[in-house]
Amino acid sequence: MLIRKLFKFENAHIVRGCSTQRCAHSLHGHSYKLEILLEAHAFDRGQMLYDFGLLKHGARPLIDAFDHAVALWSGDDPDYIAAGQRFSERWVLLPVSPSAEQFSRLFFVLIDRLLELTDMRNGEAEISLHSIIVHETESGYAQCFRADAVNPKMGPILLEDIEFSPAIRADWPDPELFDKLKRGKRTANPLRV
Repeated sequence: MLIRKLFKFENAHIVRGCSTQRCAHSLHGHSYKLEILLEAHAFDRGQMLYDFGLLKHGARPLIDAFDHAVALWSGDDPDYIAAGQRFSERWVLLPVSPSAEQFSRLFFVLIDRLLELTDMRNGEAEISLHSIIVHETESGYAQCFRADAVNPKMGPILLEDIEFSPAIRADWPDPELFDKLKRGKRTANPLRV
């Protein structure tokens, strides 16, 4: 069985090398919708696959990190990256270009790692991340599955290659959230949300 949780965020980017002139050469923004699709084949003690309230503690802060931020590609012009970091308090430096396709892969890597390191406490049975859908516009989206997230032909996405601005990190309920993910520190779901 699959369940889906929808999140929203506003983000700005440039997608270098794309066919559309405006997208490739002009900073612009989108009202993104991000769908997390979780899969399991048994219920927890509440007869649910996974309580959506639990996503508020881990997934939500990671997604909110991109809200009202500029996504910068580490392969872009160094002067552009420096300007983005200088003139925007909220920025995320990524190892891949911030297209909808790469965003779907990026969020798959982040959310999958979060779930992998989370101890379930309400009888959740083998909950897994099925896919991530990132809607960049009302009419277009990209969907990432596990095979896509780890496909070297699409560019590696390593947590060590992602950097969140100090302002974003300060906004997190736990400023060490991302460092804990990178170190592989386990966490437990709260008993009550």
